[in-house]
Amino acid sequence: MAMDEKLLRANGFMGFKTFAELDLDDVPRSPGIYAVLKPAGHQKAFLGQSAGGWFKQKNPSILEAELAAQWVNDADVLYIGKAGAGAAGTRGLRRRIQEFADFGRGKPVGHWGGRLIWQLAESQSLVIAWKVLPAPEVNEAEARYHAEFRQLYGRLPFANLVQARSTDA
Repeated sequence: MAMDEKLLRANGFMGFKTFAELDLDDVPRSPGIYAVLKPAGHQKAFLGQSAGGWFKQKNPSILEAELAAQWVNDADVLYIGKAGAGAAGTRGLRRRIQEFADFGRGKPVGHWGGRLIWQLAESQSLVIAWKVLPAPEVNEAEARYHAEFRQLYGRLPFANLVQARSTDA
């Protein structure tokens, strides 16, 4: 079994748009989780410098050898993230995905998680999908998807550098 678009669709993910074609008006404002996937036929190629923004004067780029060490062969999913409701209840998927996409376009946005995505050539052709969840389920769902990915591939997705943990544990 693979964690791929077919599995994510069966699990209630929607969207499946490239970053280049993403219309944020289509992304719900609700809390949930999201995933970045390789499109069919994608060939990995690393950039010497990340397209991501410098947040708080920090360069998001890492060495190509480190990128290669993070790469997960045969995995379609490159990153799994979450979008909580926030203290005011207004954050959600739309705002978090917008921050992620803006960071990938070089803006100095505080979305350091998943930054390795933006050191892939053709990053705007990568696909993003999301799943709406009740706010209390977001942390657990992200942790579960990380654990399932790790069970299938022996490690976290390429751009996930930290294992998510359930807040219920």
